[in-house]
Amino acid sequence: MPHTATVTALSDHHARNEGDGMQRILAAALDLFAIHGFDQVSVNAIADKAGVSKANVFHHFKSKNDLYLATLREACRETRESLDVLSGTDGDIGERLTRYMREHLLAMLRNEQETRLVLREVLDNSPGKARALAEDVFKDRFEILVGVIRECQSKGLLRDGIDPAFVAVMLTGANVFYFQSREIMRHFPGIDFATEPERYSEKFMDVLLNGIGVK
Repeated sequence: MPHTATVTALSDHHARNEGDGMQRILAAALDLFAIHGFDQVSVNAIADKAGVSKANVFHHFKSKNDLYLATLREACRETRESLDVLSGTDGDIGERLTRYMREHLLAMLRNEQETRLVLREVLDNSPGKARALAEDVFKDRFEILVGVIRECQSKGLLRDGIDPAFVAVMLTGANVFYFQSREIMRHFPGIDFATEPERYSEKFMDVLLNGIGVK
């Protein structure tokens, strides 16, 4: 019988191959979906680009739609990780929210292909796809952000009585707007932050946290 260490090594090797195969499939799917859209990409094309069989694709994903949703989740991975800055204790909540907004926006800009793929689906607005996107792709990140804002309200760190979900939508929407319109904003008079996302984040959070009313 094989030695226990040999069996373990073989098992680990198999697991690595399984993981590598899945990542190749996700990477291939992301490239193809981003360029051609869901309807124009076949599972065969994804398998060919990933260097695996069609059967291997269905070993990891039970349908093309499941693969698509997994691709969108992977496309959102780095922007989701930007939530980590909110769980720390460095700086007050205003500083942490500013860091979150900045890191989220920079992640969108670094991963432009992935961001455009996700935003195209958001703008599609088909009822069936909208529900799947909300429940399977965005829900967990949104709930975390809302939960942090609500917790800060309960601790007296943020003003009570404001819907935390509305604040989360404002933060996300502001970054989406910057991503979509930054090239146009460069040509507007008086705008000096179109090529400086960090300054944009700071300016937005200053207005959100301090308002624009006369003191």
